Amino acid sequence: MDSRKLEELLQKYWNCESSLEEEEQLREYFRGENIPDALSEMARLFRYFDEQRARTTDVEFDPTMPLQLKTKHSDKKGKIVKLFYNTMRIAAGVAVLLAAVYFVRQEVRNDNTIAVEDTFDDPQKAFEETKRALLMISKGFGNAEQQARKINMFNEAQEKIQTPTTEENFNN
Repeated sequence: MDSRKLEELLQKYWNCESSLEEEEQLREYFRGENIPDALSEMARLFRYFDEQRARTTDVEFDPTMPLQLKTKHSDKKGKIVKLFYNTMRIAAGVAVLLAAVYFVRQEVRNDNTIAVEDTFDDPQKAFEETKRALLMISKGFGNAEQQARKINMFNEAQEKIQTPTTEENFNN
């Protein structure tokens, strides 16, 4: 094979553009004896590929081998391991559930809600204090009512401005 054709085939091979026939030509060339020193590395690579191909094609796969490898002992061991893992999963779930219940109960116990307590011993004093609080609320409602009237009056004036009266409709 001339060097120019060899260079073209190698270029196509390394660019993954070569056909199967061209790759076979390269294999045949590199199996030969008179290979230049510059291409000795590639010759070793192609020879290695041939050796690996020969090695893998000599060995046949026996489909009964996996069945022979399985023994009753390994099946029992696998079942025990599987049972152990499933038991651990259940135990982990129960542990998480118990931890959640514990923390929720702690949170409920620590909830410091203030219960309604009597703050006055004298009923008359409590009555006076309640009356004072209700008067304060009443004043607040009175002020709010006055403000609401102002807003209502403003809204009515705005509606009068925006909607024409019936006399204006007749004049137009």
